[in-house]
Amino acid sequence: MTTTPLSESTLPALPEAVQGPGYDRALVGSGVVHLGVGGFHRSHQAVYFDRLLSLGHADWGITGVGVLAADRPLHMALRAQDGLYTVVLKSADGSIEPSVVGSLVRLLLVDDDPEAVLAAMAAPATRLVSMTITEGGYSTDKSTGRFRLDDALAADLTGPRPRTAFGLLSEALHRRRTTGTPPFTVVSCDNVEGNGDLTRQTLLEFIRLQEAHADDGLADWIVTSGAFPNSMVDRITPATTDGDRQRLTAETGLADRWPVVAEPYLQWVLEDRFSDARPPLAEVGVQIVEDVRPYELMKLRLLNASHQVMSYLGYLAGYRRVDEVVADPLFGALIERYMRLEATPTLPPVPDTDLAEYRRSLLERFANPAVSDTLLRNCAEGSERIATFVLPVIREQLAAGGPCDLAVLAVAAWARYAAGTDEDGQPIPVVDARLDRLAPLLRGPDGDPLVVLALEEVFGDLRADERFRQAYARAAELLHRLGARQAVAQLLGP
Repeated sequence: MTTTPLSESTLPALPEAVQGPGYDRALVGSGVVHLGVGGFHRSHQAVYFDRLLSLGHADWGITGVGVLAADRPLHMALRAQDGLYTVVLKSADGSIEPSVVGSLVRLLLVDDDPEAVLAAMAAPATRLVSMTITEGGYSTDKSTGRFRLDDALAADLTGPRPRTAFGLLSEALHRRRTTGTPPFTVVSCDNVEGNGDLTRQTLLEFIRLQEAHADDGLADWIVTSGAFPNSMVDRITPATTDGDRQRLTAETGLADRWPVVAEPYLQWVLEDRFSDARPPLAEVGVQIVEDVRPYELMKLRLLNASHQVMSYLGYLAGYRRVDEVVADPLFGALIERYMRLEATPTLPPVPDTDLAEYRRSLLERFANPAVSDTLLRNCAEGSERIATFVLPVIREQLAAGGPCDLAVLAVAAWARYAAGTDEDGQPIPVVDARLDRLAPLLRGPDGDPLVVLALEEVFGDLRADERFRQAYARAAELLHRLGARQAVAQLLGP
């Protein structure tokens, strides 16, 4: 089979099995700047804008920005392909559906040229700035919801050029205000409750700390004229492997340095709040709604929290992939019961959505071996994810007097996992930005399991809640005495 390396010049010669962009990229302008180009952005938002371009809306191409040093390898691979890449949809039956996405028309790295990034954001043609900067990128104390100045933002307060997402937003909006250009709409696409509201809060708090902007009216202008719609995004997107690259080439003949693999399922719910031109995203399947919150809570507390519930317990029990955990009847029952009895009662009604059917579809999606992620990746940055996805369910159930034992067991399993050894004494490669502060608090063989609750930025008010403390102590004791599998069996009963 002849191999075709992906680039602009080879688009006319794409293999028959690969669908190409349905538009002339030479005619596409950049109306979007996206901060934090990674796998999820490429499998999700960039796909929607690719569809928009195919309908003739040529002003909505994307300038993709790498904010972190770790973004460089991906950006170099994409630049070598003129911003093109392949989305490989993987179905549960093992088949693949590859298509080339062309909506990334320009790629920039903050480390290389922050001025070019600022110029792109300040350009009048840019109507929307979107972000995927992870749950930990919002400089917020999860226990209080209040702004917390971290080291990176503190450096942006005094540095000559901004390096963080919020430093870039502040300076770009300052330039737009100075030139009389309307503010762009800022769309967070991260798995954070009230992600648009939180983005607005963090940006305004940061601006008020900047001496240059503290009294120049920038914050008031943003309050009056800016827009930060909340959004909910959903598509399971595991990390790309060398096997994914090799299979794409073997089955189609297309050589892509960094394709992205994803499940067929795709959803984006976005509030109808825009400060400038509104992209016609409804034409390509985006749900434009007045209030995202019901959809957002449904996804955070059912999908994202379920990943946390299954991953620490599953890893301790010896599993390494999501589909392996779900295939075990005991753990399948754990996930189903957590969603039905603990998470669902904390949700408001979701318009046009059957929650029982949504839960069923999640179990089906989790079980898809073709897009199954590793438990290690789901467990990474656990202190942030537990605080974001699981503890809100526990808080609401405690307030309502409802059940939360399974969620509490997952929290105790996270602490057991973060201690760094599995149940066979083998080391666990724990990835967590708070690990240095966690390590002295994690329970040893004869230690007090409640010591970890002293981590205020994770547990907040739950530290003093006696019902939570008792439930956590019981869960930790079960894990210590029985191990993860038998602890789950004990809580589920016959």
